[in-house]
Amino acid sequence: MNFLFVAINAKYIHSNPAVHSLHGFAERVYPGASSVLECTINQSFHTILSEICEIRPEAIGISTYIWNIDLVRRLITELPKVLPETDIWLGGPEVSYNYCELLKEFPQLRGIIVGEGERTCTRIIGEYVQASEQSSKRGEGAEEPDVKIFPDCDDLPYEKDFSTIPNLALAERPEVVSQVLTDMDALPFIYDEGLEDFSHRIVYYESSRGCPFRCSYCLSSIDKSVRYRSLPFVFRELQFFLDEQVPQVKFIDRTFNSDKQRSKAILQYIQEHDNGITNFHFEITAEYLDDEEIELLTKMRPGQVQLEIGIQTTNLDTLQAISRPASIETIRNVMQRLTASHNLKLHLDLIAGLPYEGLRSFRSSFNDVYEMNPTELQLGFLKVLKGTPIEQDCEQYNILHEETAPYEVLATRWLHFDELCHLKRMAEMVEIYYNSHQFDNTIALLLKSFDTPFDMYSALAEYYQENHFFTVTPARARRYEILLAFVDEKTTEHIEPFREALTLDYYLREKPKSRPDFVTNPPDKNRFDYEQKDPLTGNFLLREVES
Repeated sequence: MNFLFVAINAKYIHSNPAVHSLHGFAERVYPGASSVLECTINQSFHTILSEICEIRPEAIGISTYIWNIDLVRRLITELPKVLPETDIWLGGPEVSYNYCELLKEFPQLRGIIVGEGERTCTRIIGEYVQASEQSSKRGEGAEEPDVKIFPDCDDLPYEKDFSTIPNLALAERPEVVSQVLTDMDALPFIYDEGLEDFSHRIVYYESSRGCPFRCSYCLSSIDKSVRYRSLPFVFRELQFFLDEQVPQVKFIDRTFNSDKQRSKAILQYIQEHDNGITNFHFEITAEYLDDEEIELLTKMRPGQVQLEIGIQTTNLDTLQAISRPASIETIRNVMQRLTASHNLKLHLDLIAGLPYEGLRSFRSSFNDVYEMNPTELQLGFLKVLKGTPIEQDCEQYNILHEETAPYEVLATRWLHFDELCHLKRMAEMVEIYYNSHQFDNTIALLLKSFDTPFDMYSALAEYYQENHFFTVTPARARRYEILLAFVDEKTTEHIEPFREALTLDYYLREKPKSRPDFVTNPPDKNRFDYEQKDPLTGNFLLREVES
């Protein structure tokens, strides 16, 4: 038999560690009984359907998230038409909190795995295996007796019994039997069979589950426990990545530094065993970092570690409302120490649409975080995920959101829809002109013409909107010309210093074969090292120029 785990990822470079963990766990008990198929939402529906049909599985388990649920709904509807004998199971965060509704809406579903699925899926597969073995025994060619003792029962198939399996909602019994969590050390290392299936994809690694925080917008707030994989396992697996010279390992732990001694041990191991190539990505809470951790981080090889820090807002009322108390001053001091080392890629997050945060408050939060000088600044937008505490607070805060995935905020008591639309456009400006690091010198100069960073990116967004640049996305080289035109039209500054700054930015980022129109006097190419790039920004390095 073949139980097919299906992942439908947002991009080709992504992989789905969940289905590989489910498959690896089941493979220990029932070798050869399951397999994995990874697709992307960018493939046509017919292509995904045909790939599944070519395998002809006896059962299929689909991993669901906000980015693929629409496609999964189509699969649930159409798959039974072409594979009528194939059972369909769902699992993942997008179905773990509204499973009763889904089982009513799609009676063709066999069931839904709620929460963790390693043990659950293994037991489900076990029922299929036993049914397959019973069927094989009956078909081994034994002579049929002349008279059947139980003529109504002898040819009946083995009756699969899923009723006692934990973490499972069934079509005939939507109530979940129990919630069982898996020992982290019992989980498989999903790369044991090698990295061939993960070529040109992000390599994810899970060393803990759960989160100590209770942020009301996050599904991790529902899991009340934090569980860790033992350090000997972690060290052995990190060494595998180092030996294989994996370009990047992205930890998917919700808060990597929730246990200080543990995070220090892992950082120490990474520092001592550096291979000069592998980059490690961690999601951390900045105010939890102590002096020892900061010292460890600031001594890493440039580009060896990158940190993702969800600040979300600096409005204290908002932080209180979303159950995320934080000391902004502590975060600011930590960021100052981390950025001073110039060796860490620091990604900071803001969320628009939170309670008590209007446009004026968000402007303040943006400026606060911008001044922390992150390598990347992401403007995200509240998503009211099913099962999160904030879903229950929508009426209290007048939060309006999309009814279908990704359930993004449309308006709140403090923020109107048109203001959110403007912030969306502004987020794109931050992505193009800040996070790309293609315009660092020009943006630093341009900031002097505006009261705050927020005001500058806001004006840029308005300029793009006025000129319909959001409709037709300009090519990369064209963005330099647009920025120069923006300076000319929207500021009173002399244009030549900006032309010089843009020229420097262009040659630091590009290796041009011809001179672009905005460049009057191209710089001496001997100033640039076209063989080496800054590991944090991706820009070519300036050579030392003799005075």
